[in-house]
Amino acid sequence: MAQQQQDGPRELRKLCVFCGASPGNDPAYMAAAKQLGEYLVSERIGLVYGGGTVGLMGEIARTVQAGLGDDGVLGVIPEALTPREVSGSLIGRTTIVKDMHTRKALMAQHADGFIALPGGFGTLEELMEVVTWQQLGFHTKPIALLNLRGFFDPLTAFVDHAVKEGFIRPQNMNLIVSEDPADLVARMRAFTPPVSLVASMLSAKEPVGVDVGMSSAQAEAGDRAAEAEAAKH
Repeated sequence: MAQQQQDGPRELRKLCVFCGASPGNDPAYMAAAKQLGEYLVSERIGLVYGGGTVGLMGEIARTVQAGLGDDGVLGVIPEALTPREVSGSLIGRTTIVKDMHTRKALMAQHADGFIALPGGFGTLEELMEVVTWQQLGFHTKPIALLNLRGFFDPLTAFVDHAVKEGFIRPQNMNLIVSEDPADLVARMRAFTPPVSLVASMLSAKEPVGVDVGMSSAQAEAGDRAAEAEAAKH
């Protein structure tokens, strides 16, 4: 399998975390969200997430905010979802956007990698989108599953089955899976992405007009430039 060269450990300044707006039926899920947040704080890694204040989303966001301050948390949420996913004050710095497509693209743009915690259809949809974008060559960022108590075992079994049946290429099986946050992040830093087999055939290199392949530092620089330009008018 052809792979791109990776010189040294990958820089992870910010990680995008996909997770549920519900707490789940087992207190272990909320505990895992808090544990991951505490590990991100210990590594000085900022959080990009869906902007909600309830469930696993709220737990990890409050944990990172407590350790890194408002600048350590970027939430992106569609206006239509604020009544459902926000209770009380927003956490960190929050961007309210017009639709789900913009939300997912901006979250991806401002992150250096992705971690999925337990969640429902929304979490699964966000995860599958960045997996597809990686396959298409839109980005080369690592994607990981925090596999608490085997929560994602049915998903990884499906992927294995789809490879066996010829619907997923083996070189596109790049999910990093672990139950331990430290192991997960270490493997994300060491991740070397495969060369996309279809990227060269695409006329458009980015979804919905947003470059999701840039690093979080590049995204922040773009934000500052846009703010400076807006201040002139």
